[in-house]
Amino acid sequence: MSDITRVGVDLAKRVIQVLAVNAAGQRVTGRALARDKFLAWCAQLPGGWMVAMEASGSAHHWARRLLAMGLDARIMAAHLVAPYRMQGKSGKNDANDAAAICEAACRPQMHFVSVKSVEQQSMLSIHRLREGFKEDRTACINRIRGLLSEFGIVMAQQVKALREALPDALEDANNEMNGLARLGLQRAWQQWQELDAHLAWADERIAAHAKDHVAVRQAQQLQGVGPVTASALVATVGDFKPFKNGSQFGAWLGLTPRQNSSGGKNNLGSITKRGDTYLRTLLIQGAKSAVLSAHKRDDPISKWVYQLREKSGWQKATVALANKNARILWAVFVRGKPFDAQHVSVKPGGVATAPLPA
Repeated sequence: MSDITRVGVDLAKRVIQVLAVNAAGQRVTGRALARDKFLAWCAQLPGGWMVAMEASGSAHHWARRLLAMGLDARIMAAHLVAPYRMQGKSGKNDANDAAAICEAACRPQMHFVSVKSVEQQSMLSIHRLREGFKEDRTACINRIRGLLSEFGIVMAQQVKALREALPDALEDANNEMNGLARLGLQRAWQQWQELDAHLAWADERIAAHAKDHVAVRQAQQLQGVGPVTASALVATVGDFKPFKNGSQFGAWLGLTPRQNSSGGKNNLGSITKRGDTYLRTLLIQGAKSAVLSAHKRDDPISKWVYQLREKSGWQKATVALANKNARILWAVFVRGKPFDAQHVSVKPGGVATAPLPA
């Protein structure tokens, strides 16, 4: 074990595959370990040696345990590891994946995922539950509409209208529904009310996070960043310093254009949509609200986004504002300066430009 300098780990629910190499990159050992024996095997490694793994459902849990043991735990995105599998797509198995992880971890330009704390993952679990409650509620509402239509009852598309009219429809003796159908729809109506209560509970937890956490309150100062977005941002990212600038943070969120450039000719397409889908969606949804109400405000960012909306349309203006908000958030948290809505950045040449991060 003293010869080992780097370990690649392919995580699974019950069996964990490990591959260890020495300083020269030569294989020392490779084996499959039961889940309950993995930490005991890692305890034999010299302190400070790297243990690399792919980002997965339990990766942050194992990384926290390995860091507590004095090891250098690293997490990498799966799409960055795949090119280092020597057998290609046709040779995917646990042992080859562990070898690819071990090889990818030694690349000097490799990007690693920051290990999330228990507090971060606890808050993110509330966000994930909230999204699940929203999807279940939408499905429940659509189910109720479909069942009502079977009896010739069609209501307005707005959720509010359905909520107000449904109790009367269940009590109306003049429609075709019999007793069994009414009992079934009453049960669906109760499920809808329960999901509303679950959503309200999740919103209360997020509001408490926004109230108690300074970083969340700072993020909410931006136009288009509400308590849900700010809470998800702080819980997901935590430390912004691994990103060298705001542009890199925006690219990590998938808010920058795709490139298919060659021969000195730049060819840009739609946004990449990489990174965290939930966080990117929240930023874009919040930016859409800010774009549509920009004409009501006179700060530099609102004026800029209003001009962009008139020139390029609200869709492009929305994504541009989401990207700008991401860059501003990076500047606020890394440079430690409060957000100033009236700030106008100046390029090195001395020409004032559209507002950028302070």
